[in-house]
Amino acid sequence: MQPLRTAVIVALTVAGMLTVRQWVGEPIFIASESMAPTLTKGHHLFLDKVTYKFRRPGRGELLAFRSPVGEAHESVKRVIAVGGDTVELRRKKVYINGQPLYENYTQHTRAGEVLAGDDLGPLAVPHGTLFLLGDNRDNSNDSASWKAPADGQPLYFLPLTEVTGKVRGIY
Repeated sequence: MQPLRTAVIVALTVAGMLTVRQWVGEPIFIASESMAPTLTKGHHLFLDKVTYKFRRPGRGELLAFRSPVGEAHESVKRVIAVGGDTVELRRKKVYINGQPLYENYTQHTRAGEVLAGDDLGPLAVPHGTLFLLGDNRDNSNDSASWKAPADGQPLYFLPLTEVTGKVRGIY
């Protein structure tokens, strides 16, 4: 009888863990330098899957999402603008609704180069979408550089339906 009891306890524990991972939260790690200096390659984080079931992401928050350009992995970026905002990039500087955005978290590893996405807009962010950027602006695949796989057209906005969770503390 003891082996059966042990098997039931193990099965219930695994089922509980899988449920928590699917609906509540899960560990993730950063696999690139696109969020440096805030998050560097190899950081381990907790992904909160509950918060955005009750509210929408806000400006400045870090979140994980499924790629809108067909990449097989999830990514982590910072919310720069939300639906209803107007966003513009001028010489690598971000403006929200005509006002410069104070960003003490950004890094420009190629500051002297003019890159695609350094000058954009103004763009009106549609409701139900987000404009996301990596903190390492010159080394990030994000709203400033995404292209639709089908036709190569710019794809500036991430639908809220692709958000998988809010990035929480480092462990």
